[in-house]
Formats: sequence, C-alpha cells, structure tokens
Amino acid sequence: MRAFVTVGSTKFDALVNSVFSEAVILSLSQRGYTKLVVQCGNSTFEFADFVANGESQVLEKEGVEVEYWKFKPSLQEEFDKADLVISHAGSGTILDVLRLPKPLIVVPNPTLLDNHQEELATSLGDLGHLKATTAVLCRDLAKTIETFDVSTIVPFPPFDGSKFARIVDEEMGFI
Repeated sequence: MRAFVTVGSTKFDALVNSVFSEAVILSLSQRGYTKLVVQCGNSTFEFADFVANGESQVLEKEGVEVEYWKFKPSLQEEFDKADLVISHAGSGTILDVLRLPKPLIVVPNPTLLDNHQEELATSLGDLGHLKATTAVLCRDLAKTIETFDVSTIVPFPPFDGSKFARIVDEEMGFI
C-alpha cells in the first residue's frame, strides 16, 4: 500500500520531520504501507539537501520505501495512487482528496495566519469526513495512523453547483 504526504506550497518542517521519524514510518509499516511518497516543499529536514535542486530521492527506512521531492506541477496523480493521504489542512488539498474519495489525515500548520487550518480540520473531522490531528509538532501522528479506522469515514457529499448559484441569486435579489 502507498501513503502520500503533502505540505502544499508552504513550508511545514514539523510535519515533514514527523513523517521521516522512526515512529511514523513504523506505524505505516505496521498498517501495511510499503511505500511513502513525501512532497516536502521548502521544508528543512535531515534529507532536504538531496532535493534542493528539484530532483526526487528514494531511500529505505524500516522496510518502507520513501520517495521525496519538493514540488510537482500537479499532485493529482499522487492523490490517485495513494491509499492514504496525510496532509497539511489546506482547503484546496482537502477538497481534492475528499472528492476522490481517499482516506485523509490532516495536520494543521499552526504557524499560518490565524491558525485557520485548525478550524477547517476540526470542523471536517467532527463531521467524520477525515481524521484530524491537532498536536503541535505532530507528536501524535504515529498514534493517529495506528488508530485510524478508515471504515468510520463519512463520505464527503458530491459538489452541487446549484446550491452556490442559489445563494448568489438570493444575495443579488433575483429570488
């Protein structure tokens, strides 16, 4: 099985360092994951120098093949291939993954403006659409992976553009 981690277009050192930790790699291995792909962005971590020029690297840790790179023009192929996505709590990434649908663990980046990612992660987690972990520095990510029961995830509703159109029509006074 394959897990994919993304930090989006930002820098999220805590998440990247956490996914390279022995505890997280072991938790993935114990759940049957043999491949981990990490989009690390501009994060600073132990192996960052190896991808400084935009190339990808592969290493093996605790029986898991780990591929990592900074950026790609699109993450859609990675989302499609993944059996599990672990992500920062950016709204675009969350919607892309939930619409597939794929099991999703989100880790809000507390260093961003007004900690808006935590609000979104908590709300969608409370609705059952994803698993959110709000631990500062991602300390409980390994435990979250170990205890994540994919069967409890509530499917995200499909996009319905008519609802948005109705709201705009009401606000404009057309209805």
